[in-house]
Amino acid sequence: MRKFFLILVFAAIGSYFWYTHALGPVNKVDAKREQITIEKGMSVESITQLLAEKNMIRSPTAFKLSIAFNGLGSNLQAGTFIFDQSMNASEVLDLLATGKSKEIRITIPEGFTVKDIDALLAEEKLSQPGDVLDCARVCDFSSFDFLPFEKREEFAERGGLLEGYLFADTYYVEPSNFVSKFFLERMLGEFRTQVVHSFHRDIEASNRSLHEIITMAALIEKETRTNDERAMVSGILWKRFDEGMGLGVDATVRYIQDKKTGVLTTMDLNTNSPYNLRKFAGLTPGPIASAGLQSIKAALFPKASQYWYYMHGWDGVIRYAKTNEEHNINKYKYLR
Repeated sequence: MRKFFLILVFAAIGSYFWYTHALGPVNKVDAKREQITIEKGMSVESITQLLAEKNMIRSPTAFKLSIAFNGLGSNLQAGTFIFDQSMNASEVLDLLATGKSKEIRITIPEGFTVKDIDALLAEEKLSQPGDVLDCARVCDFSSFDFLPFEKREEFAERGGLLEGYLFADTYYVEPSNFVSKFFLERMLGEFRTQVVHSFHRDIEASNRSLHEIITMAALIEKETRTNDERAMVSGILWKRFDEGMGLGVDATVRYIQDKKTGVLTTMDLNTNSPYNLRKFAGLTPGPIASAGLQSIKAALFPKASQYWYYMHGWDGVIRYAKTNEEHNINKYKYLR
């Protein structure tokens, strides 16, 4: 009898330690967040299975037991939640039971303009249309000393001083506490970390200013379709720039005309704006979009070649040319 009692005691102790361990975080040092949607009508079993598949809970069995012990089976809410592997089962359940996700995930794609960011945040109901764009133009960002304040009057009205300096990445925000200026400051802070600090020595070694590098990177972002193209196109554009030749980048005309698609008309191409690189030589006064890291690296490390021209054909393939005559032949062949 005593032996049986001891077995029960050890079993109980073992079960307790297993249960406690099983309800702990999957990885207490990993705070990488993931957005997970719990659909309306999902059962406890389905929710548990989803969280297990996303590796957000250690033990489905222990998780379901915890739900039962706490009487939460009918209290789990539908919605979109942000979880991370440093959360224990109690924290996961608290989030599901309250139905309140503190954060949502917002991804700012590479190649976005300030106007695009404004529209995206308005679509997500984080701000009113125009709020981000207005703030980018008039809010005080003087603490970010890498911004080209001396060129402020030269910028187009569309994106203002921040155009090209808002780092494209995924951000987590609290909708209830969202403030446009604070979000823009986060993006500028990320740019400072990922670009200004990370490439400080490379920018100095390039003998070009940060503003020139970022302005060129935006052109590369808009003019290329694959990472393999970026360094080559960068080399061509920098070579033309250094020789005082026109860059002839149509993306800048689309930017100033706010015309993302469609045929560029003769009137478009004759727009009297320093952003029109079909009409004026040199770089645009400022970037035309937020370039990704690959485009920024390409602007910093261009690939030398014998080519002076490039174009994408109707098939999406890029063709390079040494002379204007070869370039015209490529256009005749691949743009018809």
